[in-house]
Amino acid sequence: MNAEEIRKQFPILGQEINGHPLVYLDSAATSQKPIAVIEAVKHYYEWENSNVHRGVHTLGSRATDAYEGARQKVAKFINARRTQEIIFTRGTTTALNLVASSYGPSVLSEGDEIVITPMEHHSNLIPWQQLALRTGAVLKYIPLQPDGSVSLADAESTITPKTKIVSMAYVSNVLGVINPVKEIAEIAHRHGAVMVIDGAQSTPHMKVDVQDLDCDFYALSGHKMCGPTGIGALYGKKALLESMEPVEFGGEMIDDVGLYESTWKELPWKFEGGTPIIAGAVGLGAAIDFLEEIGMDEIERHESVLANYAMDRLSEIEGITIYGPKKRHVGLATFNLEGVHPHDVATVLDASGVAIRAGHHCCQPLMRWLEVGSTARASFYLYNTEQDVDRLVSALIQTKEYFSDAT
Repeated sequence: MNAEEIRKQFPILGQEINGHPLVYLDSAATSQKPIAVIEAVKHYYEWENSNVHRGVHTLGSRATDAYEGARQKVAKFINARRTQEIIFTRGTTTALNLVASSYGPSVLSEGDEIVITPMEHHSNLIPWQQLALRTGAVLKYIPLQPDGSVSLADAESTITPKTKIVSMAYVSNVLGVINPVKEIAEIAHRHGAVMVIDGAQSTPHMKVDVQDLDCDFYALSGHKMCGPTGIGALYGKKALLESMEPVEFGGEMIDDVGLYESTWKELPWKFEGGTPIIAGAVGLGAAIDFLEEIGMDEIERHESVLANYAMDRLSEIEGITIYGPKKRHVGLATFNLEGVHPHDVATVLDASGVAIRAGHHCCQPLMRWLEVGSTARASFYLYNTEQDVDRLVSALIQTKEYFSDAT
């Protein structure tokens, strides 16, 4: 793939920041949007805007076709067995909360176990934490190896016959590590537990096959994979979704409403109460088309090369600490410069037109495990190049010199 040519399809990347060409290295927080996605959303509002599943007029039919067509694209993209197994949500956070709020209470009793890891994003920690508090279940953590990875031996010893739910990020948003979720799903199933995967950081960067992973639930966000904000999806195995009760009630998700009791529509609509995120779904469908045209294998290969280059270049900087395994397959580097607060690093880099992330990255337990308050993070995507890495390294060297001179 030609990242320089792909970059031209992202209008926002053509601007200057503080007098310098923009180098955007914060795609793990949110990706930029190509013209194809922007135009798809614009076309929907100009030609198809209507509510779905309700009207029999032409615009209503167009909107419904566009919305349900996007669902089919998501199902195909992650290789779900059925489109009914795809629930549109606001994003990964909402999807994980749906599982915790609807599925969790139906299977957990006091003393049962929920197993996660210390590297989880707060969105895949707090819902389980709250569920454990409500049900009396025990929240357990698979320990991390010294480099931040998870070993199958530790997973085997942590997951027990009392475990009912195992939930884990496919890819850490801080460490860049790819977790062995397929193998851990097998361990979970052997003990009668379900496997929930936080796919926020994996779906944009690699080919995902939920049937091959044999996960029971898989959550994703559109805005991290070139789609609009406010749209995502939950995949769930049909039998499990059918056993779950809705957590939002109102229009669209009902079958029949009486004065004292009501019944729900079939999957997937029983979980999509109210007017859904129609334009967002259309934009997500366009993003999937865009990514598939390039090829997920090509994207993964490009990012692997770029990540390895970034590791080598960053390692040249004296006084830098890089966190997580050195061998990684996603374009992400988390680091700190000795003696410089990460927020100061990000501020000085921004003055040079380089956008990175600084903070705890919604992973405070992991920050404590790393024994730091916060870190800087540069994350790469299909539109980044080795020249972007060079700009990052040059700006970091300047930052280091600036603070050395200041002291």
